[in-house]
Amino acid sequence: MPTYTVHSPAGTLDQGQKQQLARDITLAHNGVTGAQTFFAQVMFLDRPQGDWFVGGQPLEGPQVFVHGQIRAGRSGDVKLELLRRLVDVTGEASGLPRNRVWVYLVDLPAEQMAEYGHVLPQPGTEASWLANLPQEDRDWMESIGAAR
Repeated sequence: MPTYTVHSPAGTLDQGQKQQLARDITLAHNGVTGAQTFFAQVMFLDRPQGDWFVGGQPLEGPQVFVHGQIRAGRSGDVKLELLRRLVDVTGEASGLPRNRVWVYLVDLPAEQMAEYGHVLPQPGTEASWLANLPQEDRDWMESIGAAR
């Protein structure tokens, strides 16, 4: 359900930092929204030097930008808490100060998303949605998670 794309200049994050950040973003989303961890995807895009501009000028120094696409329907308070947690975990995993971390959240209607071959449920109805899926799909989804 949530897809988080983490952009950074090439070399800013090493593999260990990426692994930590993927786990921490997943757990932050789960902790704030209650959505199961197997829904969270985290992808990393390293940007070559000279391909990132701020204010019309090439970016100077390290920066991490997290672009999160989440299901619409969450309250403003939930999204604010999620933003705060994402800034915190991104700063911790990357070792960057807060002013070098940007996070954007974008709402997508659940009925316009399909994952694991099924149209997604509205926020808060994941448990009943999951219970009504074919057993094989449910077992596979539940075998995936951040707790490994």
